[in-house]
Amino acid sequence: MKISAFSTVSRIGADHARGRGIGPWIKGGRGLRSVQVAVLVALMTTACVPHRAGEMHPAHGLGLGLGYLIASPLLILSGLLEGIVTAPYLLNADLHEMNRNMVEADTRVSFDETYQYAYERQLADVPESGDTGMIFRHMIEATTHFQKVIKGYGVEDYQNYLLTAVRTADRDGFTLYAVVYRPVGKIRIVDDYNRTRFVGPGDKEYYRPILQDAGGRPLDVIIDWAGVPRTTIKTQKGQAILMTLAANSVLINRRSDEYWHAERRWVGGDFEGVVAERKVDIERRMDLPG
Repeated sequence: MKISAFSTVSRIGADHARGRGIGPWIKGGRGLRSVQVAVLVALMTTACVPHRAGEMHPAHGLGLGLGYLIASPLLILSGLLEGIVTAPYLLNADLHEMNRNMVEADTRVSFDETYQYAYERQLADVPESGDTGMIFRHMIEATTHFQKVIKGYGVEDYQNYLLTAVRTADRDGFTLYAVVYRPVGKIRIVDDYNRTRFVGPGDKEYYRPILQDAGGRPLDVIIDWAGVPRTTIKTQKGQAILMTLAANSVLINRRSDEYWHAERRWVGGDFEGVVAERKVDIERRMDLPG
């Protein structure tokens, strides 16, 4: 059955903004067979067992064993609505099959278009690994690719959207990524050494979320965010998934003001708690038991 994912996006988006997620759609039985729900519930539950001393931290389960479940347009819709936090869950899925499901679901984004806009490659010519030898190494490159993608999707002020990263937990295997809207180019900030200076798109400090400038004026609007395992973003496939989900968050006008509290916790060392709580939040939004 063909599901037009975004023909009703205003109602679904409103439900999502109110914290209802797509639970009503699952309960309504629109294109999702009960067996798919049962398997998804089982694997989501096993991915969220409590952390015990000496065991892997609670964020470890992200993206393990879930990829092959992406076989339904409704599951694709779920991932798109939840945003970049679902990138690890999609990593093990077949890129071409997911793209076919996106086309079937009539979504506003697809991996085929992302590869065309970001890498100038047709997905049909891309191997199953998703690797064409174009992996971004830092957030300047990441944002350059991302802006090409959202420009291709018709975002007029594409140059104001950035992919940013907070790397205080990189050695522990996680990076805090965010999609931000920044209305100005060159900005005056107070850096880590308490110096006031100007930074622009050519400076690495530019690619971190900034709540306000040196004068105290509000700056960034957070569109979407997630603490993501570094293993997810090491591959071009993982990066393409991240950019596709991020582009959809821009297109559906997501806003995530709760990010700033999460960032303070992350920088303070509680990255495990931030990641684990977001997993629980996904379950709540999808009406899945924890």
